[in-house]
Amino acid sequence: MTLFARQVADERDGLLTFLAQQRDALRAAVLGLTDAQARLTPTASTLSLGGLIKHCARTERRWAVAGIAGQPLPGLWPPEDWPADFRLEPDETLAGMLGYYAETAELTGQIVGATADLGAPTANDEQVSVRWVLLHLIKETARHAGHADIIRESLDGRRAGQLDEAYESSRAR
Repeated sequence: MTLFARQVADERDGLLTFLAQQRDALRAAVLGLTDAQARLTPTASTLSLGGLIKHCARTERRWAVAGIAGQPLPGLWPPEDWPADFRLEPDETLAGMLGYYAETAELTGQIVGATADLGAPTANDEQVSVRWVLLHLIKETARHAGHADIIRESLDGRRAGQLDEAYESSRAR
């Protein structure tokens, strides 16, 4: 994740680009961690890095798939166990959750790409536009990326800048 987002072609591209940049900040925060480290809660909060990845992936999937597209999401929408969104369960792995997050990002891109008008209401709420959902997802993802930075620094002292550079290097290979 570079400090600045790339130049964008239009509003849709801009919203998806800035959302992708914040997803990358979360991915950078977990770079090189084991599953055990991803479950740790080293701050006063009960948040873990694996739990944040899981929560952001599930929340984005709810908003894009159920909210924008109006498709059913049994077990995810409506949420059945909200606290479980923030926990990497024993049968879940960080790699698996990162894969799920990547699939979610792809679905979001497809759904938004198929939407003719960003100002159109979502399938589940006439008062909420697709544009609003994307702005909300950017805000939520950025907020949790900040949490992730603090948690990671508490775990092993590694800071966002270092991790961003390492993440970019790993993607370039």
